[in-house]
Amino acid sequence: MWEAIEIYMERKQPLIIIAGADYGQGSSRDWAAKGVRLAGVEVIISEGFERIHRTNLVGMGILPLEFTNGDTRHSYNIDGSETYDVEDSHVKGISPGGAMTVIMTRRNGEIINIPVKCRLDTADEVSVYAAGGVLQKFANDFLESNS
Repeated sequence: MWEAIEIYMERKQPLIIIAGADYGQGSSRDWAAKGVRLAGVEVIISEGFERIHRTNLVGMGILPLEFTNGDTRHSYNIDGSETYDVEDSHVKGISPGGAMTVIMTRRNGEIINIPVKCRLDTADEVSVYAAGGVLQKFANDFLESNS
């Protein structure tokens, strides 16, 4: 796995995880989210998230997104060769629990728009994500208070 991560790091290619139900179940310790972030993952699309792990992902600056309309990873016949872009993933386009779109491009050029729900559930979580994570948010707040 590390060899694959190194290839993506050399390419400066951000990673996305496409997951099933209850993503993060059994891994609520903060190191589970830190490991994902250190691997270069920026977005996780899941059928659902374990509550504490989702919070830890936000704290690491990872954008949690959830399939909607009863869709799952199987609904899109994903084979691993696709590339992804998240529409409106810049902070101004994000609202707590808001609708977003993931643009999936297949190897043959076919483009599929996947509706997802933003699982930044509060304005505070949007603020933490916007800063790049909880440590960056704390540092920014500290610097602003001393200005």
